[in-house]
Amino acid sequence: MNNQKDFKPYVPAEKITPEITITSIIMGVILAVVFGAANAYLGLRVGMTVSASIPAAVIAMGVIRVIMRKNSILESNIVQTTGSAGESLAAGAIFTIPALFLWAREGVMDKPGIIEITLIALLGGLLGVFFMIPLRNALIVREHGILPYPEGQACAEVLLAGEEGGSNASTVFAGMGFAAFFKFIIDGLKIVPGEVSLEGSTKTYPGAIGTQIYPAVMSVGYICGPRISSYMFAGGVLSWLILIPLIVIFGSNIVMYPEATMTIGEIFAESGAGGIWGSYVRYIGAGALAAGGIISLVKSLPLIVRTFRDALKSIAKGGAAGTERTAQDLNMKIVLLAILVLTILVWLVPAIPVSLLGAFIVVIFGFFFATVSSRMVGLVGSSNNPVSGMAIATLLIATLILKLTGGSGAEGMRAAIAIGSIICIVAAIAGDTSQDLKTGYLLGATPKKQQYAEIIGVVASALAIGATLYLLDSAWGFGSPELGAPQATLMKMVIEGIMGGNLPWGLIFVGVFIAVVIELIGIPVLPFAIGVYLPVQLNACIMVGGIIRLIFDKMKKEENKKKDIINNGILFCSGMIAGEGLVGIILAILAVVNVGAVLDLSDKLNLPSAVSNIGSLVVFGLVILSLLCFTVFKKQKNSSDSTKE
Repeated sequence: MNNQKDFKPYVPAEKITPEITITSIIMGVILAVVFGAANAYLGLRVGMTVSASIPAAVIAMGVIRVIMRKNSILESNIVQTTGSAGESLAAGAIFTIPALFLWAREGVMDKPGIIEITLIALLGGLLGVFFMIPLRNALIVREHGILPYPEGQACAEVLLAGEEGGSNASTVFAGMGFAAFFKFIIDGLKIVPGEVSLEGSTKTYPGAIGTQIYPAVMSVGYICGPRISSYMFAGGVLSWLILIPLIVIFGSNIVMYPEATMTIGEIFAESGAGGIWGSYVRYIGAGALAAGGIISLVKSLPLIVRTFRDALKSIAKGGAAGTERTAQDLNMKIVLLAILVLTILVWLVPAIPVSLLGAFIVVIFGFFFATVSSRMVGLVGSSNNPVSGMAIATLLIATLILKLTGGSGAEGMRAAIAIGSIICIVAAIAGDTSQDLKTGYLLGATPKKQQYAEIIGVVASALAIGATLYLLDSAWGFGSPELGAPQATLMKMVIEGIMGGNLPWGLIFVGVFIAVVIELIGIPVLPFAIGVYLPVQLNACIMVGGIIRLIFDKMKKEENKKKDIINNGILFCSGMIAGEGLVGIILAILAVVNVGAVLDLSDKLNLPSAVSNIGSLVVFGLVILSLLCFTVFKKQKNSSDSTKE
């Protein structure tokens, strides 16, 4: 039942309080760039990003309410609205644009320019915001009480907790500090290896197992929870302890597909299990990922159709909800004009290789998937929004259309990625915008001021994302062990396959049917498929975070205390992700300017392998201990504190 008429926001419509201020804009832009860069680094490493809305809200609350002593909840809301745009834009960009760098490395085409990346991100981000504005009244207002928007409600609760005198910002900052320290020890000074592995041989068992020890990777597992973590780990076990051994045992003297130049046995002798993964299993993982994205999209089709139909009906019935402060959107004529201008720019800007047909595809699919994304995050949250599935579907259709209309070769591939990138960013930003507008609706914010803040956040993030991607590629290279870029690699394979490139289709179809089997037995296929694609050591580290979260969930404590412990863990882990991401960016800068080697102590220490592995495990133990200190142990020391949630 729709209960919008009975709803009263925290700040009444007739009350005017500061929202867009110099303070809120500066803080929001800084957070947009910081969380955008951190999530770009994280997403390229582990294939998934985390929502920045809650940590941005906590930091805003801590600075504005606690440090600056300002009683301005709507100003804090503008900070998180602006700041969270960076994470969403980064998520859309890293799923697609690195494919252009991979092709450049293969000599297929030139590397994309920073201006090209910036314009793709900027146009996609702005279209995502403007496509969402006409939907606000339909999805946020008219369906209040029907669409929960979990992250939007959580941000509102965090900001309301700040109004009541609580502050958890120190927990986020502590997480950033600890993760920065551990990341510098592991990848800066390189005192201990970032990974502990145990690998078999051809005479025994040619599989591999181990764990990474990075704070951000473990934090992903804690935030995602034990179920998602276990699905990813199960996928890694299938790849590294079942598929790789089977390939080596039964195919040692075989060259599995024509493009391979060495036998399986020769690859394993030279590069171990990692070599088999790179030559064979990653294609199986790519097939599973593609099938998983399409399956997720197909399962959502009834909801997609219903959402699109209901949204169009609601828009037709009336635009703005009213003239009250809390019902004021940007002028609809300006919104429609902006969409028209942006569409023309997609077509005419020389840096974006998209034709008039491509621009038309962008508008049609963009508005469709913006609507779908906004509704989906309202029901299942941003983490479960099948953005990559939408991007795969768009790429399949766009690439087919481009090929049929003569857009083949490198130019056709470049145009397909540009279209897919814009659509992916549109979907990600539309979902983020709807969550932020839900937070504002609950708090009593002015919608058009939040929409201005989203635009500012998109512009700031777009200006930074090109340099961030260039920096990361220069330091480590996309597709490397440090930056696997799984989704972008998948998009590259999809386009190459349709355009007639040479792909090992047999391996890809093995992955497709593994995904189908996983779906049939009732396991969510996307996290499992990501696990199949990624190194098992990374999945194991994520699993450790999931196990810690499971232990916290099962603790026999008073419900409020347990909830407080779990929430502190989420805040601390959010901080660790941001902290490690920032140090990762700094180390990338040092690597590019050839300073990183000066810090490297690994050769000077020259520790035996066994000692190094023990050192790595000790550091990983300290990472886990730091999390415990700000969750379980913190509650023991402050047991008299009341719960602020």
